[in-house]
This record gives sequence, structure tokens and C-alpha cells, in this order.
Amino acid sequence: MPQVDVNGVSLEYVSEGNRDHETVLLIMGLGTQLTGWPDEFCQHLVDLGYHVLRFDNRDIGLSSRMDHHGAPNIPALVLRKALRLPVRVGYELTDMAEDAVALLDALDIPAAHVVGASMGGMIAQLMAATYPDRVLSLSSIMSTTGHRSLPRGEREAMKALMLKPDDPDDMESVLERNTRVRKALQSRSYPKDDAEVRATASAALQRGGYNPEGVSRQLAAIIAAPDRRRLLSQVSQPSLVIHGDEDPLIKVECAIDTAEHLPAAELLVLPGMAHDFPTHLLERIARAIHNTAQRVSMP
Repeated sequence: MPQVDVNGVSLEYVSEGNRDHETVLLIMGLGTQLTGWPDEFCQHLVDLGYHVLRFDNRDIGLSSRMDHHGAPNIPALVLRKALRLPVRVGYELTDMAEDAVALLDALDIPAAHVVGASMGGMIAQLMAATYPDRVLSLSSIMSTTGHRSLPRGEREAMKALMLKPDDPDDMESVLERNTRVRKALQSRSYPKDDAEVRATASAALQRGGYNPEGVSRQLAAIIAAPDRRRLLSQVSQPSLVIHGDEDPLIKVECAIDTAEHLPAAELLVLPGMAHDFPTHLLERIARAIHNTAQRVSMP
């Protein structure tokens, strides 16, 4: 797969569909590679007439690892944020939004329909607010404004996210940890069997390796970010907020809050969906994104 050097990092990306068509830019979430976007979902978008572009964020997959920033002290950052003290991190979500814009620049794409999941939704929100001429429409999936009044994720989901392998030098141990995390966040109404979850986790591990410090740096960027309510109020592009009513990590109230602060937003709450992409819902999600994109040309 190709790479481009932009904004001080190398980004691995995949381009699918006709480049002459409008682009859908997909931005994935915390610690998740571009392969976190199901191939079937991407094909649905291609079939709907889009050029689909997805990439590995910095510090994950085959894109640049930002090891020179070191490993952040997550508990200390959380405490400082709770006390409303300055939080200093190696890079911020705004830097990751700049990465995405720079990727569009490198590929001569003037503007795109931007779709983000979880942390990727946060990045997509920032793109829409700060680079409005580059974002045709915004779709924020399983994400949040980050306002401190919103409910936290369920304890078990948060605990799973922070789970460490028994032996970080043993890939079987790492695989077991990654499988447990995926199972903890998947939709109970659309469960995947253990073999499928493990196979997906194994493929991701073989492709991009294990980079816990990189995930910690991404998490630090999330912790450091101010809430986006004020910025979202400035977004005029057609917007879509998608969330599952069973999401244990980012509660559905976060989606409601996001939609309330986007002036041109529609809210789609999917019964039975958690913090994942159930195969049964992929076509519906792709169609909803398409319908939002179609609103761009409406009077």
C-alpha cells in the first residue's frame, strides 16, 4: 500500500473506487488501523459512487510512530484535566486533523465527505470546524463533543480498554488481550463468534504490530482536547451523527449532545449497536452517509 509524507509524518493509506468521483475520507479511532473500516462497508460506499480513502493515523499501523514523544503518564494527565490544570502532550487531536487535511493535499483532493469513528469522529469534527472548505459533509460515528458533563463509559468497557497483556513480549498474550478488548466493546445484539473476533485481532496484529505507547499517545491527545461544543456550533455543512444505543464506551447521550451542537445535523441511533461495526448494519450506515452527502447539493 502507498504512503505519503505530510505534516512531518508518513501516512499509510488505501484508495478505492473511481478517483473522479467525490471522495469519502474515513478516519479511524483510538489504536485502530485503517483495516478497522470493514472492507464490506468500504465497498458499499464505492458501489454508491464514491472514491473511498482510508488511512492509518499517526502512531498506529504502518504510519509513523512518534516514539520521540515518549510514553505519557495517563493517570497524571487525567488528574490534571480533572483539576482543570494545563495538560501537555506530544501532539494533539488538532495535529491529527492537520494530518488528514495534508493527506487530501498530497492526493490533490480539494474536499471530501469526512467520516470519523470514535476518536476519528473527534478528528472529523475538528476538520469540519477548522477547515470548512475541505469538508463537504460530516459524519460522526460513536463519538462525542468531549464535554465534561457527559456520562462516562461503563466501568467494564473502560477497564477492558486499559487492559494490558500478561506478557507484552509474547504475541499470543498480546493477541489474547486484543481479542478480549474487541469482545468487550462489540454489539451484544450482533455478536461475532470468538473465532471471527480472534481472526480479526490476529490480522491487525500481523499487519501493524503492537505499539502500546502509540495508543497511549493517542489517548493522551484525547484527554488533552478541550470540548468541541463551541466549534461544532460553527459547522454549517450537512452533518450526520450515528451511534448505537448499546455503546458501553461512549454512551449514546454523547451522540445526542453532538447532534444538538451541530446546526445542520441529523441523528441516527441504531438499536443494538455498541462500539463496533456490526456486519448487519454496514449497508444501512453507508446509505445514511450517502444521504447526508446528497444534502450538500440540495438548496
